[in-house]
Amino acid sequence: MEDKTRVAGGTGLSAEDISSGKIFLTEDSLDCAYAWDTGVAVNRYLAELKRGKIIATRCKKCKRIMLPPRLFCELCFIPCSDWQYVRDTGIINTFSICHVHWDASRIGKDEKPHLPAVIEIDGASPGMGIMHALGEIKPEEIKIGMKVKAVWKPEEERTGSITDIKYFKPIQEG
Repeated sequence: MEDKTRVAGGTGLSAEDISSGKIFLTEDSLDCAYAWDTGVAVNRYLAELKRGKIIATRCKKCKRIMLPPRLFCELCFIPCSDWQYVRDTGIINTFSICHVHWDASRIGKDEKPHLPAVIEIDGASPGMGIMHALGEIKPEEIKIGMKVKAVWKPEEERTGSITDIKYFKPIQEG
């Protein structure tokens, strides 16, 4: 009986299949470069973040102000070429108190938990917002609907990234 290697649910291969040339096997390392293009809308969004501004797009038909910006309205299916600045304040739509790091390792008992939140940005349509971190607040003080403001990196440290906003902190209304 021929010994075949099985992979969960796959077809078994024998050494003869490989040595006879029925199956081609090569061991080589590939040197592949990876490139990513932000596209027109996200490219402008990131450029404006570097300037300390948040920009959105506006649909001419339904009048929604969309953030992050996009080049077409997914409700009306029309192109969006109108750009509009929005404020760097908003409200907390939802949040989490996270006791693990991005790599799934536990946060130490002496470390503060991460506080990710979805922020509905003032000037954008309801439900439009960005996910970001909260800061300068204790986890037990966070509330849905709480007013927050962006804390920006110093201008000379900005790179054109969402992390140009360090975090959002609570602000007093009134």
